[in-house]
Amino acid sequence: MSAIAFDLHVEHLSHRYRPRSPLVLSDVSFSVSAGERVAIIGRSGCGKSTLLHMIAGLLRAESGQVTIAGRKVAGPSSRWVMMFQQPSLFPWLSVFENAALALRFAGRKGEASKLVGGLLDLVRLSDQAKAGVQQLSGGQQQRVALARSLAAEPDLLLLDEPFSALDAFTRADLQRDVRAIAKRLGLTLLLVTHDIDEAVVMADRVLVMDAHPGRILADLSFDLGERREKQDPAVQYERARILSALGETADAPRPGDLYSI
Repeated sequence: MSAIAFDLHVEHLSHRYRPRSPLVLSDVSFSVSAGERVAIIGRSGCGKSTLLHMIAGLLRAESGQVTIAGRKVAGPSSRWVMMFQQPSLFPWLSVFENAALALRFAGRKGEASKLVGGLLDLVRLSDQAKAGVQQLSGGQQQRVALARSLAAEPDLLLLDEPFSALDAFTRADLQRDVRAIAKRLGLTLLLVTHDIDEAVVMADRVLVMDAHPGRILADLSFDLGERREKQDPAVQYERARILSALGETADAPRPGDLYSI
């Protein structure tokens, strides 16, 4: 399974939920290249989830537009899928049946036996295919949700803090695995998070958002390779850059200032 390369463009998005309410987003613009792994980070209430929902076609902006592969986003599509904080699985179905739902809804049920087995192996759940999802841990349930998302063979995977409710060890495993899977399948990855460590571990570029109204404060890129440990000085340096952009430290670090915070 491989994705079709495309670009995402967010152009001058502004939004308020009611005509006289304050702006939630103000003139947000950025582009994401095919295969990029990008994190959007900011404090609660900065509008990052609202922005992600607009990219997914789940919410229409007051002004501005989103285009994917040159086409304006007007609604949801199987070419881009979102993982939410809750896996939202059907408890009466097995792991395999839950993972195959995207194919079933798309009228591709006959392809399930060919595709889903490989996906369950990819997310390390092949030995649980016949199990009921209620028997699984929270991390395993999110792996089922990931397999279900990948079954649609999307080009873009949108993540709305899907690991925030998991314990630290499970969260770290999923962060590494999702990044590796995105690279293997050639997916474009766009992650919303408030966790700086998660952003540095999973992404190669971070868009830092401010609130009231939500807007892009900084666009930071970094190259840390594929193996990333939190205690690595290079990881700590990038973490410090994000903290500085968020206004959590007085000064931005200088190149070569590789230290622990």
